[in-house]
Amino acid sequence: MTKWLYPGMFIKRWLFLALLGGMLLSAGVVLAIFSFSPVTVSLWERLFNTITSQSRLQLPGLVFMAAGAALLVYGLRRALHSVVNAVMPGGDRLVDVIYNRRCLERGPRVVVIGGGTGIPVLLRGLKQYTGNLTAIVTVADDGGSSGRLRGDLGILPPGDIRNCLVALADREPLMEELLQYRFAAGELKGHNLGNLLLAALCGISGGFDRAVRGLSRVLAVRGQVFPATLADVRLCAEMEDGTVVCGESKIPKSGKKIRRVFLDPGNCRPTEEALKAIWEADAIIMGPGSLYTSILPGLLVQGIPEAIARSRAAKIYVCNVMTQPGETDGYPASRHLQAIIEHAGAIIDYIVVNTASVPNRLAGRYRKEGAAPVEADLEVIQELGVTPVTGKLLQEGEVVRHHPDRLAHLLINLVYGERRHPDRVVYINNYLQPKKGNSGLESAMCRKGNQGGGTGFKK
Repeated sequence: MTKWLYPGMFIKRWLFLALLGGMLLSAGVVLAIFSFSPVTVSLWERLFNTITSQSRLQLPGLVFMAAGAALLVYGLRRALHSVVNAVMPGGDRLVDVIYNRRCLERGPRVVVIGGGTGIPVLLRGLKQYTGNLTAIVTVADDGGSSGRLRGDLGILPPGDIRNCLVALADREPLMEELLQYRFAAGELKGHNLGNLLLAALCGISGGFDRAVRGLSRVLAVRGQVFPATLADVRLCAEMEDGTVVCGESKIPKSGKKIRRVFLDPGNCRPTEEALKAIWEADAIIMGPGSLYTSILPGLLVQGIPEAIARSRAAKIYVCNVMTQPGETDGYPASRHLQAIIEHAGAIIDYIVVNTASVPNRLAGRYRKEGAAPVEADLEVIQELGVTPVTGKLLQEGEVVRHHPDRLAHLLINLVYGERRHPDRVVYINNYLQPKKGNSGLESAMCRKGNQGGGTGFKK
């Protein structure tokens, strides 16, 4: 406590001013009370030289009260301002920061399972609605920088973990650019700085899970990120012709249709934190992302599909917007869903399917690469016992992907529409406002039916 009185803190003067204001306010209150008292107190008579009229104290009392209150408020305000400027030099209003964080703390508990580039897109949208986010990330990647670090250092692939940490971080734009920077020349060519940082933290902390927690603290991550398993696993695929291809990066390049995928070794176990997050979740979201190489590897870890099946959470699969060459060629939405059921069981309650048309300029380019929009065959989905949820979820740009805000908005409405946790206090309706550029979007509300932004529920 004495450190608050150290020189150079720029706090003492304002605290003393507030103390003086408090003393004046107290004196004014006493004088005001005495001026209206029907009994003359001898102590006050001596102090004020035998005051003949009590009404003489009314005006000084009011002046002391006004001056004291003004000094007290001004001193406390300046002291708080000094603290906020030292802790938050960016200039954000403290009341906004506190309000936002308190609202986000009361948001639903959401678990997202997957990997690749699709999960970070979803996390960026969801973190505007809730701070209770958990990403359970697959660790079967063996390509690019992650694959090289995995082979050289024997660590788990850091790339997908890094992307999720960056997506959930409260960070400066420069920090994001720094973590996503990829070296273009020299011995580090192809390596990502964020991957190298995770590898270094792994060596310092003595474990990959500790490294992830350490970087989470550095980035002030809004939520949690866990690897699906700490085992050194490889993803393998059995093809329609009976051949087996091992290695996540090799499976899409095989040119053959996939019958099933599996992990080697198959007896890998999930982390305790991942199982706990699934058990406590209000919603468990799988996808978006590559079906066989990003989503299913997380569901193949022993114990995870069983935990999802036992959970009371709403289980939601977000289907990709486009098919993926070498994995889901010609797959409609129902075939994506059927693949999950074949590998992990009937663990899906809802499937989110995009119904917006892909612009012709992008559709032609993707067609040359062997990709096409995923067909929304809603009747077949219903026959599988899953409720389809449709929406116009495309983001305008040079690539076809989900709009993070629209997708998150739809999912949050779906979660609250479930009403499986009526005891939860929902602040989202008062907290969130539509963002500029997202025409038609409303703040999230606890109701089913047609929603802003073209989203809707189809039973």
